[in-house]
Amino acid sequence: MTKRIMDEQAVRRALTRIAHEIIERNKGIQHCLIVGIKTRGIYLAERLAKRIEEIEGEPIGVGEVDITLYRDDLTKKTINEDPELKGTNISVDITNKTVILVDDVLYTGRTVRAALDALIDLGRPSQIQLAVLIDRGHRELPIRPDFVGKNVPTSNSEVVEANLHEVDGKDEVMIKQKASH
Repeated sequence: MTKRIMDEQAVRRALTRIAHEIIERNKGIQHCLIVGIKTRGIYLAERLAKRIEEIEGEPIGVGEVDITLYRDDLTKKTINEDPELKGTNISVDITNKTVILVDDVLYTGRTVRAALDALIDLGRPSQIQLAVLIDRGHRELPIRPDFVGKNVPTSNSEVVEANLHEVDGKDEVMIKQKASH
């Protein structure tokens, strides 16, 4: 069973609302930087930055973080096989900045934990905030998003799939049953 829980308009509205919330919480964007987690988080970060610039009339810095080497599910065997690095690209010093970390779906929290480790290796931000398009619950770590596009209660037998135009050719969020073995 597959069910669409967000269409293109819903994704656009959620990102616009998150952009407004980021501006409001930070009283502007003066000391803020948006960093997307590869892969889909970076496209969401770029869209948020564009919306924020439309609202505020000034650009906000955007970066991307690759968490490949920070994942806790890489085995020694996988590490020896040289995981593919997609590269972290943050062109400004994050020290004393408010970094808004962006991802598509928040689930166990392990991806965000890896991204936090990667960010801390780059500098010491004054604050890190988390923005996600979908929060589906089932946290394994004490990680809570600051900005959420949509809360979607799920079971562990379901998969939440965020499709973005830049990667998948369309914007939508689907919920599917995991394939049974």
